[in-house]
Amino acid sequence: MSENKPVRRRRRADADRSRTAILAAAIALLDEQPDASLERIAEAAHVTRQTVYAHFSSRDVLLNAALDELTAETLEAIDALDLDQGPALGNVLGLVDLAWRTFERHPLLLHLSHNTPPGRTHDERHDPVADRFERLIRRGQRAGEITRDLPAHWLVTTLITLGHAAGESVSTGRLTTRTANKTLHTTITRLLQPTEKPQ
Repeated sequence: MSENKPVRRRRRADADRSRTAILAAAIALLDEQPDASLERIAEAAHVTRQTVYAHFSSRDVLLNAALDELTAETLEAIDALDLDQGPALGNVLGLVDLAWRTFERHPLLLHLSHNTPPGRTHDERHDPVADRFERLIRRGQRAGEITRDLPAHWLVTTLITLGHAAGESVSTGRLTTRTANKTLHTTITRLLQPTEKPQ
């Protein structure tokens, strides 16, 4: 006899709760201990190691799921902003600030932001963020607030590359988070501001 629907729904709900608990524990623990083992994550989530493996086939799979979760949270915060109002360059810098506040809350991102998930040719987590940056930059170019000397897609690629470079400088101890953010602000402003025409 097949399982009845209420039992299946209850088991699905239990599985969803355990997966959520594992992800939350992994993010909290890995923020403090980037090398924490699956055993420690299971302990923090109050589940068995076998339960962790039932949801995540390897540590890398769990790490990438944690990054996906943090990316989704960041996108929600970005979409709560009104990017269609106000100076485009100011909004670009506002997005950079939002990203760095996320880094400060979740140092895990600084350690793992270069991980490309298995089977992907690039990290697709960047795509939604890049789309929002490009929308802003194109608006700024139309309004004359942002340089038109370089294509919008190239400016977006450069912004993401600069963000990675700043993150790596923090993770290796060459810059503090605050200094990296300030340096990023200065670099991005100089990159995006229109070139003044000689008199």
